[in-house]
This record gives sequence, C-alpha cells and structure tokens, in this order.
Amino acid sequence: MRQVKYIILGAGSSGLTALGQIRRETDDFVMINGGHFGTTCARVGCMPSKALIHCAEHFHARKHFYDFGIDGADGLTIDQPAVMKRVRAFRDRFTKGVQSGSTDTLTEEQLIKGYAKFVAPNVVEVNGERIQGERIIIATGSRPVVPTPWKTALGDRLLTSDEIFELETLPKRIAVIGLGVIGLELGQALSRIGVDVIGFEMTSTIAGLRSPSVSKEAVKLISKEFPIYLGEAAEIEATASGAKITVSSGTFEVDAVLASLGRRPNIDQIGIEHLGVELDERGMPPFNLQTMQVADLPVFIAGDVNGFRPILHEAGHEGKIAVLNAMQYPSIQSYKRKTALGVAFTDPQIASFGCGYDDLDLAESVVVEFNLERNNGRAIVMGEDRGMISLYADKALKRLVGGELMMPEAEHLAHLLAWAVEQEMDVLQLVRMPYYHPVLEEAVESAIQLLAKELYSPETLNALETC
Repeated sequence: MRQVKYIILGAGSSGLTALGQIRRETDDFVMINGGHFGTTCARVGCMPSKALIHCAEHFHARKHFYDFGIDGADGLTIDQPAVMKRVRAFRDRFTKGVQSGSTDTLTEEQLIKGYAKFVAPNVVEVNGERIQGERIIIATGSRPVVPTPWKTALGDRLLTSDEIFELETLPKRIAVIGLGVIGLELGQALSRIGVDVIGFEMTSTIAGLRSPSVSKEAVKLISKEFPIYLGEAAEIEATASGAKITVSSGTFEVDAVLASLGRRPNIDQIGIEHLGVELDERGMPPFNLQTMQVADLPVFIAGDVNGFRPILHEAGHEGKIAVLNAMQYPSIQSYKRKTALGVAFTDPQIASFGCGYDDLDLAESVVVEFNLERNNGRAIVMGEDRGMISLYADKALKRLVGGELMMPEAEHLAHLLAWAVEQEMDVLQLVRMPYYHPVLEEAVESAIQLLAKELYSPETLNALETC
C-alpha cells in the first residue's frame, strides 16, 4: 500500500490553499479530485454569475437614460447567446487561471483523478488503489441540492447553477425556486436580459436577510422587477413543454425551472463513517471551527464540505487553518475566525456583516435603521436613493457588532463595517472617522450617528464637535 505524509481530498479553494502550503515543505503528498477542476467559485459560482450580472446591469441602465438626458434607449436590444458566450469565456479564463501553477504542475503520482473513500481513519481508496496518509485534509466541496422527484419529472428542464451558464439559448420563461443569494442574483440578472422570471421562496425572506426591516425593503424593491412568492413550498409538475408551478396564489407555466435550494456538503459519499467518530444528523463528523480538526484525529475538514460558511474567502481561510495544523500535528493551534461577511450582487446590492439579527440579545443591544430614500445626496443624483441600513451595537461595550445593508455599493460599505467589527471599534471611534461629501459613506455615517445617540449622552457627543 502506498504511503504519503499528506492526502488532500479535493482541488477546490480549500484544497488548493492547502496544496500551496504543503508544496513549500515537501513533495510527499497526493491530491485526489473526483469532480471538475477550477473551483466552484470560478466554474459555476462567483465569477460566471458576476459576468452575467454585469451584462444585465448595462442593459437595464437603458431604462433610466431618458432621466439623464440620453435619447435612443428604445433602439437597444440584447443578444442573449452573445451574453452567454461572453459569460463562458470569462468562466473558462478564470478556471484556467486557477489550475495554472497549481494542479496543472502536479505529476501523475501527485494528482489522482477519481473519487476517494475512507476505508480506515488514515486510509483512502481511489480507483482501486489504497493510500495511507499520516495527515488528511478533507476539502471535497459541495453540490447543488436537487430534489430527486424534480429531476425525474423535469429532466433537462431542471437547471441549477451548474448548468445555467452552459445554455446557449435561454428559456423564455423560467421559475427560480429558492431566493437565497444565488437564486436572487440569477433571477434578477435573467429578468434584466429579457427572460420572463418568477421567483418562489418557502421562507419569509430573501437573500438570507435576517433583519425584518431590511428584508421587507428588499422584497419591495426586487419584486418591482419580477414577481416573488414567499412563505410556502412550490409544487412542481412537468408539462409537455416545461413545468407548472403551483402556490396558493395561483398556477404558473414556465419553460424551465432553476433550482436554487442551496448546496449540500460532499460528505456523504466519502466513507466518512470509517473515521470511527460519531456523526451528527447531517452525517457530519465533529470538528473544531478554530482548528478545523476532526475529533482528535490527524484529519482536518475545510471549505464547503463542512457546511459552516460556504463562501470562497472562508474556504481559503479554513484551508489555511487546516493545513497549518496538519503540518504541525500533533501540536494543534486555534485561530481566530474572521468577522462574517456576505454580499448579494443584486441591485441594490445586499450585504451583511458580523452578528445576525436573530442572534442578538435585543435587551442588551441597540438596533437602528436608516432609510436611504431622499436621505443621501450622492444616491439622489445617481438616481439610486433606495434601500436601507440596519446596524447593531452592544449596549454595554458600546461596540458595533453587526448589521445588514441594501443600497448602492453595499459590497464596499459592508467591508468597512466588517473591518470595524473585526477591530472591535466602539461607536464613538466610528463617529470620529472622516466622511467626505457627497459620498454614499455618509449614509453609513448617518446610521452610526443614530447608534451614538442611543449609546452616549448629549454631552459626550457635543464634546466631539469641539475636538
């Protein structure tokens, strides 16, 4: 039986991060990958979706040309096949970029293409070969959730983010089932390039928003572009030409269905039971979020496969934690996790950072809301004065702890706020920061001032004016 020091299962963001560290130390490793190469983000996630969204934003802008004194908008058309061709070109560029210098440079002994399964705590089997590893990193990623009855009934009329970018011709009518970040982004983008979109979400919110006020505002704004039905599961029935979607509000016929029900960790088909540890109801082994170690084994689990925060930057961070601990095993070090940060590239953009609304102890917290409508000069001249900011602070510590935004450039503003949480800045420090005029950051300043008024005395705040 072949023996190596390190086994890396999966060549996604976490696995490639681990690979880079290990190669600096040794060639005594093997990477095993059974799926596509190029990472979920580059191949079917972040990058192709942003390429589609960017095209959609440009075409959608024509609807406001008249307001800015620009004529001729009615003559503009969209070439959907050309849009999708461009999306795939960027997709291919990014996936090749990911592989260049990483998996492309590995030998046949270092990179095995196949699906590995544990047969013992330190042994995996792939393509009929057994390999023993001193330390093992599980980074097998995730896959779209696809209900089997839907797939059986609809066949290739059922799409996920794994298939949508492969289409050369888009369906005329599409139902998006699941309005989390991915479903909402794709639904809005497809609607803007001429697809008749209708959205369904069984929860009462969209984009994973947890603030009731921001969620309500988001539903109000997004539903102006395509109809959204919340709060119940949709029934799906195949028809001769597509599908029939039924909710209490009515029945709708479409040509295809985009299932955006989240992603399932690829933990269930790797023989995880052979680790000899108790699994939870999801089939997940016990692991430490600060070390990525599974139980007390020389096994580490990182990225989408552990189901914690299935986002690229988190996968990279977890891959780094996992490989550092694998390399220094049996010495294990805990690492501080970064402040949570999430962005939906809708219009307006949606972002969240830090603590979620439903994780707050409301008796010990201050929650403020700032509505952007007619309240920010820069947004007004842009024609984008819509959306809301909600910020949360700890009463006792007087620190910003989290929040949600729906507004123009939320992706950038949320970074500033997440950095403030990461640095454990108190609200008074944020009030003291400089804010230029006229900028969108002034909306953040207004929300921070609302927090300050709840946390500090008028005397304290007045004293700032004389500093």
